[in-house]
Amino acid sequence: MADHKPRYKTYNAPAGGWGAAAATAKVLLEQSVVAKGSKALLSMNKPGGFKCPSCAYPDQACEKIFDFCENGAKALAHEATKSRVTRAFFAQHSVTELMQQSDYWLEMQGRLTEPMRYDAATDHYVPCGWDEAFETIGRHLRGLDSPHQAEFYTSGRTPNEAAFLYSIFVREFGTNNFPDCSNMCHEPTSRGLPPSIGVGKGTVVLDDFDHAEAIFVIGHNTGTNAPRMMTNLVAARKRGIPIVAVNPMPERALIRFTEPQDLVQMATFGSTPVSSEFVHIRIGGDLAFFKGIMKVMFEREAAGETVLDHDFIREHTVGIDAVREDALAQDWAEIVAVSGLEEAQIRRCAEIYIRSSATIICYGMGLTQHQYGSQLLQQVSNLLLLKGNYGKPGAGISPIRGHSNVQGDRTVGVDEKPSQAYLDRVRDVFGFEPPREHGHHTVESVEAMLAGTARVFIGLGGNFVRAVPDTDRAYAAMSKLDLSVGIATKLNRGHLVHGREALILPVVARSERIETSRGEQFVTIEDSMSNVSASRGVLDPASPDLLPEVEIVCRMAMAALPDSRVDWRRCIDDYDAIRDLIAEVYPAIYSDFSAKIRDPAGFHLDIPPRRRVWPTPNGKANFLPMPGLHPDDPVDDPWMLRLATVRSHDQFNTTIYSYNDRYRGVYNDRMVLFMNAQDIADRGLKEYDKVALETIFGDGVHRRIDGLTVLDYPMPRGAVAGYYPELNPLIPLDYYDRTSGTPAAKSIPVRIVV
Repeated sequence: MADHKPRYKTYNAPAGGWGAAAATAKVLLEQSVVAKGSKALLSMNKPGGFKCPSCAYPDQACEKIFDFCENGAKALAHEATKSRVTRAFFAQHSVTELMQQSDYWLEMQGRLTEPMRYDAATDHYVPCGWDEAFETIGRHLRGLDSPHQAEFYTSGRTPNEAAFLYSIFVREFGTNNFPDCSNMCHEPTSRGLPPSIGVGKGTVVLDDFDHAEAIFVIGHNTGTNAPRMMTNLVAARKRGIPIVAVNPMPERALIRFTEPQDLVQMATFGSTPVSSEFVHIRIGGDLAFFKGIMKVMFEREAAGETVLDHDFIREHTVGIDAVREDALAQDWAEIVAVSGLEEAQIRRCAEIYIRSSATIICYGMGLTQHQYGSQLLQQVSNLLLLKGNYGKPGAGISPIRGHSNVQGDRTVGVDEKPSQAYLDRVRDVFGFEPPREHGHHTVESVEAMLAGTARVFIGLGGNFVRAVPDTDRAYAAMSKLDLSVGIATKLNRGHLVHGREALILPVVARSERIETSRGEQFVTIEDSMSNVSASRGVLDPASPDLLPEVEIVCRMAMAALPDSRVDWRRCIDDYDAIRDLIAEVYPAIYSDFSAKIRDPAGFHLDIPPRRRVWPTPNGKANFLPMPGLHPDDPVDDPWMLRLATVRSHDQFNTTIYSYNDRYRGVYNDRMVLFMNAQDIADRGLKEYDKVALETIFGDGVHRRIDGLTVLDYPMPRGAVAGYYPELNPLIPLDYYDRTSGTPAAKSIPVRIVV
């Protein structure tokens, strides 16, 4: 980066197209994997191949010759890279030296090749054998005063088999401390939707997009975070289906998109306009927008028009009266002020929704990462219930999740708040009594580290310390640990901010073959639409000293639990044996798992609301009111701005592929602040000025980031945006949704300091 001057240029071309094709070719070349990477791409998301290590969008392999996107290609290229992090690398660089490097630089060093332990005397990581590593983990875990002094983190890339065994190991050890990447993104889905419809998952499958009569995409940058979804949106738009995009930032792919696999469109430099209505919502304005639509619907009902699906409401729901009363009580002037929208546009969107007899509402972290994100999603469900948009073709709720198995991990037991029925099944299948009290979510785990009550942290994938809020305090928390363990494919910041003892354990990647004494094995992945399918790596492992995640989990369990009731050795060798155990614990959804997974297309887990069956305590879908119009607590400061942390196009979660953000016109820079032109002028600033941001929060902690370049960008008044994880230091640890534990990273109250 030091050799490249930052530059900013408006991007007016369609998303996708030749730009995406060129970026794919470039990343394969940069990682020196043109031949190997190109071959592997042909197996990605295909029957008999492996699942994309990037997003969780379902496969469309039967319909497409290629079923990968630009960002999936980047994820694969970085995973298959020829670059290696060896013992010589660690001998050359101390941890203190490595801490001075950027996240991008760390990523570009390549694949980890052998287990390493931290040597405090030299401040270097040094080689250690696998037996030594597991003995160290076992010694620390067995030496704890309480099993609750350990925190067991899981990344959403972890496959079902490893995640299931991890959940059994940790519960036999004696705790439900499962801080998980879901806690930081779609946990409001898992916690907010069950009281409404009985499940914490979406109800839509790919086929529904072919039958929808309207699609709402809310708080989601589809072209960057789930690019394969653009195929479905473009097809719907070509059929004349209205698509309503709701976002504070006008994202390029939802404006105009060129399908890289549409040969005619590519040859003619054509494109498809995607959104029929762009709703330029103010940050925190979504609740007002939803209530405005519901207000229109109830007003028209009161005037004698039939707008609602009364038969569905009468047969399947309870609680509509409180929602009706709340919506009608809202004042239009306040709805307009809070949402930042004109009343006329809200009414247009209401008309689109009313005219459609089958509507899908998709959403991302723009809705989930608020102080009341779980309740906010219940309002989305209320909107769908009013028109009976569950349990019929072309309709339903569709959370667009990030990591490729984050939903699967939760399904097979990675959950700090497990149900009593699940714990009973674990007891009956494995013969030990699992802990019954709730464990720690992500924020609570950091709080426990700060308090000194957490002494061991094991990270099964991910980059925990860069993903969590309040970066400075998170660094201090991790440094207090007795032992930190990072299980990963690549070097990241989490290996450099560590406990007094630390281990780095390298794993076989998603795209690589797994061989055991029983022959080649495969793992399984659940996508964001509840499809479960097999994933078989096709590449040779990056090093002969790597272990699969399943074996690492089993050997940690064997080291920590010498008298365990589980046959861990068998699980290391035979992944069908793991799937048989999953079927025993989850007979309702995973019966005959080992047989059904042999179907090249996999199988779909039952989602009862698709059958208009509601696994809620009262057996009904519930309308759930939410007071007011704000998904975040109001802040009394005339100069307050609401900051949303966002990802660039060349990024997947904390992994930085480059310093560019092509669709937003930012090159060679990540320390930027996207601002409305009038907000810039009101503060006496001009574009490209350098400013600092300070958090407005009453906990006595001073949070500030300097050196941000102001960019004139079409943001709503009062809203600003900047990149994650660089701006994570501004998110207070205590600023989160109490229902789900999810940080409110899309609505941080800040002020500009010059």
